[in-house]
Order: sequence, then C-alpha cells, then structure tokens
Amino acid sequence: MIHFTRSHRVSGLIQKALSDIIQKRVKDPRLEMVTITRVKMTRDLRLARIYFSTPEGEKRQEAATNGFRSASGFVKRTLARQLGLRYMPDLQFFYDDSFDYSANIDRLLNQIRTEDGTNIKTPR
Repeated sequence: MIHFTRSHRVSGLIQKALSDIIQKRVKDPRLEMVTITRVKMTRDLRLARIYFSTPEGEKRQEAATNGFRSASGFVKRTLARQLGLRYMPDLQFFYDDSFDYSANIDRLLNQIRTEDGTNIKTPR
C-alpha cells in the first residue's frame, strides 16, 4: 500500500485547481494552451514549484513564463479561496522541457537507418 504525504496530496490539488483556473479564468493570451505537467511541494508546504509545457515548446517558454509572472497574484488568491489552506504556498513557475527532450530523442531514433537505408519505425 502506498502512503502519500500531505505535500503530495496538496500538490495534486494545486495542479488540478490551477489547470482549471488557467483554462477558464485567466484571460492572458500568453497562457493559452499551457499545460501544467506537475507540481512539486516542499515538505513544509511553503513553496510550490509548478512545471508547465506549451504546444510550441521552447518558442513560447519566455512568453508563458512572463504570463505566469503577471498573473501570479490573481492565481494565488484564487487558489487560496478554492483550496482553503491555512497558509498558501509561494508559487514558482518553471518550463518543463521533458516533452521537448523526448521529442528530440524520438526524432533522433527516426533518423537512424538500417543497413539497407530504410527508416526504423519506433512502436507507438
């Protein structure tokens, strides 16, 4: 049986609520199509590191980071009301480059050719 700490449970709640807030309440065009990939909480619940990705990858990373920076006050207040925590953690936003990394690996694997010159197909 897996036991989750309080920080794991709170990070899950923050990820779900934050995704909903960004999708429905934040009107910043820089945050359109942004996906919250994970939330990591410190054990004392004072800091939430929020990782996000964008459809265009690193091209929109800076714009999305600036969008989060400008909307952070609104997001934090809205999260505090929804979650009802005694102390609302500080929010830090980071671009999650794991999708870009996996797309690059996939592209490299597809470039590998067998001896007869045909592409190796990776299973999907």
